[in-house]
Amino acid sequence: MLHDALRLIRVFHNMRQIKLAEKLRLSQSHLSEIEAGRKQPTIDLLQKYAEVFDMPLSSILYFAERRDRKGKSAVGEAIAKKALQMLSWIDVITDDKKKLSHS
Repeated sequence: MLHDALRLIRVFHNMRQIKLAEKLRLSQSHLSEIEAGRKQPTIDLLQKYAEVFDMPLSSILYFAERRDRKGKSAVGEAIAKKALQMLSWIDVITDDKKKLSHS
């Protein structure tokens, strides 16, 4: 779930992957692998990510928590999934608007 959140936060802020990679001081291919879930980001990288987007690190780490399906943690996971769905929806709407403006 963390990799989806990282990608969607970047997209929400209308930042291209190459620009974010420069700000984070890593290669675009490494960032691509993190956003695809093939590599795990370090806590230092997540802190830089939080600084770039001016948000608390705890907000990003929320998506990284391992959740037990029993009790309150399942509710937290449902909330996190809904947040990702909202960011995905914003991504789709933004992409559609870009396509219309180029027509």
